[in-house]
Amino acid sequence: MNTALKNKYIGDRGFYERTAHTAVPLALNSALQSTMSTVDTLMVSWIGMVSAVGTASQINTLSGMINYGIVGGIGMFAAQFFGAEDYRNLKRALGLCLSMTLANAFLWYLAAMFFGRQILTFYMNDPAIVADGLRYLSISVYALFPGAVTFSFSNMFRSTGQAKLTLRISIATALMNVGLNACLIFGLGPFPEMGVRGAALATVLASCAGALIYIVYSLRTDQLFIGTPAEMFRFDMRFVKPILSKILPLIINESTFGFGQTLFVKAFGKLGKEQMDAYYVGNQIFNLMSFIIYGYGNAVQVLLGQLLGAGKIDQAKKEKEWHMGLSFLLSVVMIVFLIVFAVPLVSLFRLNDSAAQKLAVSIVYVFALKTSMRLFNFVIFCILRSGGDSAVIQFLDSGLEWAVGLPAAFACVDLFHMSSIALVLLVSQLEQLVRLILGMKRVNTNIWAKDLTILVQERE
Repeated sequence: MNTALKNKYIGDRGFYERTAHTAVPLALNSALQSTMSTVDTLMVSWIGMVSAVGTASQINTLSGMINYGIVGGIGMFAAQFFGAEDYRNLKRALGLCLSMTLANAFLWYLAAMFFGRQILTFYMNDPAIVADGLRYLSISVYALFPGAVTFSFSNMFRSTGQAKLTLRISIATALMNVGLNACLIFGLGPFPEMGVRGAALATVLASCAGALIYIVYSLRTDQLFIGTPAEMFRFDMRFVKPILSKILPLIINESTFGFGQTLFVKAFGKLGKEQMDAYYVGNQIFNLMSFIIYGYGNAVQVLLGQLLGAGKIDQAKKEKEWHMGLSFLLSVVMIVFLIVFAVPLVSLFRLNDSAAQKLAVSIVYVFALKTSMRLFNFVIFCILRSGGDSAVIQFLDSGLEWAVGLPAAFACVDLFHMSSIALVLLVSQLEQLVRLILGMKRVNTNIWAKDLTILVQERE
């Protein structure tokens, strides 16, 4: 390798140790969270409810994407507050995060309660699937509230360099979810056989347990971000305005991106139940593998954010290049893994139709390509977020999804009448390629490398 390139993209030992210390727990934590969703899909596939649960979960997807925008935006401030040892504003960051995520949960709870049937029918106009989906949604919707608490607290632990704690809690909740799924879906031991309702109840109970653990642990260990209600929830515009100006573009982006993701389901749903069963299985395998993407990307945001908050601007720029080099290696590993293990992974899901099983394998191959580009794109977004360069992310993420990805998907289905969901999905990946090219150009300008703490400190 050229010496100049090696020095630019390969870091020193200390860099990889710091990155592993933060990224590995976050990646494993993300994997366990994905496992909860995958276990639901796996077990409901054994009772023929894949499409029902997948369609009902679109509400959770929309709510979760908005929460991700909230915690991602507040997280870029929290990491810098921690790096600057500004614990007063760190406490208020948690209070603001809880207020916004719980408000978001309540809005989606109302939408599910009053318009659940209309929402499910929009995505899949099959009366049987809608009926089963409503049975799942009527219970699973209550997981939105503990989920909001978990989002907020896990974000604060990540931002303060305590990723291992979030991993331990995720292990506990994932194990609980698996056990409850088995008992409540199939009626093991003293439990009644609840079918698809059991899958929903297991998710709610596991989510509540996870939120409770976060709260109790934070209080008992006197975390730096825990304060009195007045310290956490007394906001003024001097604090809220500069934060909202940075995170609103992220919230808008995640909202429109999340809705766009569900519109892909709308387009694919026109191809029929067999195609959708295969898609949901392939998508769950992608989600399970994407723990590397989101775990590593979140670590990049935390690590660079702490450097920027401490005023180490040049070091942050240097380590940005090292993260891009590491991203390339990780993308190669992920694409090879998905191609090699596509068949055995799909076989875990007991799809009744052999054609659907073969189709699911083809979809995993397409997702292998998507995974490699998505890793780069997400790391780019996290680099930009670390310094508050959030406005451009809206264009790169949701903007290109609506301008490139969605038109490509609907054109394939409605104009060119493609019957294979794998081919439609492949064409749709053009958006990832365009996003990668434009995102790299933005990152290389180093406009993102800014200390955000001064935005709040100047107003105190």
